[in-house]
Amino acid sequence: MSFKIQFIPQAAEDYTSLDGSIKKQVNEKIDTLKEDPFLGESLGNKNNIDLSGYYKIYVEKKAYRIVYRIIKDKIEIIEIWGIGKRDKMEIYKIIGQRILKRNYSKSTLQYLTPIIINCGLK
Repeated sequence: MSFKIQFIPQAAEDYTSLDGSIKKQVNEKIDTLKEDPFLGESLGNKNNIDLSGYYKIYVEKKAYRIVYRIIKDKIEIIEIWGIGKRDKMEIYKIIGQRILKRNYSKSTLQYLTPIIINCGLK
């Protein structure tokens, strides 16, 4: 069974900003994920960022990571949440911000923003 690939808008921006050689490798990994989404390594807590339910797969000799989750409903979907460098947990911090923004209302985000900044996530 082939899974459908879906990018959240910010991950689509990550993808378009990649140079051609990296993009080619990302495309190959995504094609592989369509057939076996469990190839990636399961993530948990990374630097106090709860990434339970998300997976990572490496690109470019582990310099880049694709972070995604698997959505099972009527159609099975792999939702890409980010593509970025591994330097200093950068991609995990970005994904943490995206999760917070998607899961909380504007008023909750206003409350959490100073906390996010103090944790080094912004």
